[in-house]
Amino acid sequence: MSTSAPVRAKERITPKRKRRWIRITLICIGAVAVAFWLTCSLMLLSLRWMDPPTTSVQIERRIEALFTGRSYTKLHTSVPLARISPLLQHAVIAAEDTRFYAHHGFDWGAIKKVVDEDFEKQRIGRGASTIDQQLVKNLFLTTSRSFIRKGFEFTLVPMMELMLSKNRILELYLNVIEWGSGVYGAEAASEYWYHVHASELTREQAIHLAAIIPAPLKRKPDQMNEYSQTIEKRMRQMGW
Repeated sequence: MSTSAPVRAKERITPKRKRRWIRITLICIGAVAVAFWLTCSLMLLSLRWMDPPTTSVQIERRIEALFTGRSYTKLHTSVPLARISPLLQHAVIAAEDTRFYAHHGFDWGAIKKVVDEDFEKQRIGRGASTIDQQLVKNLFLTTSRSFIRKGFEFTLVPMMELMLSKNRILELYLNVIEWGSGVYGAEAASEYWYHVHASELTREQAIHLAAIIPAPLKRKPDQMNEYSQTIEKRMRQMGW
């Protein structure tokens, strides 16, 4: 009797302890998520006046290089939007987000189309991400696709739209995104691929650079003739 009673008592208490630990874990995860969101919001506010010294995607690439043992050299120079060719600005908008100046962070029509396709195929696909969403991903998140990442995007993008102008968002985007292994920003990309400054790009060069943005670690500008033609067509349709 004296041996079985404690065992039965322990069996009755265990489920309660499990529920308690589950609650504690969920509270901790929620607190971390809120702290992360607040930190990102404060950093977004600071981007009104300063450029980011690094981004989460740049950190991710450096960590990947350490684990794989491959060499890694970071090329990056931030420049004002006025020193980035309007041709590149137009080509990037035509390639990545044709309604950039019209929407408030999300292209809901494109998102609905992609979500419908994802539900049909039962997977998380690529597409419909605006320049705003891509900038948030580059600054604070990772390149992996997940509903958690999308959740943070959908809460941080409205904050960014409130705090930053469209031109500032575009300037930051063009200065932080990947354009090759270790190549970040329009200035570094122009010098790396064409040996010119970002302000000196020709129309053809700008379009070919915009064409590699969806897969910068796999694509090369001189191999993107077909997609470049699509971008060129969009630019003409938009009056550029």
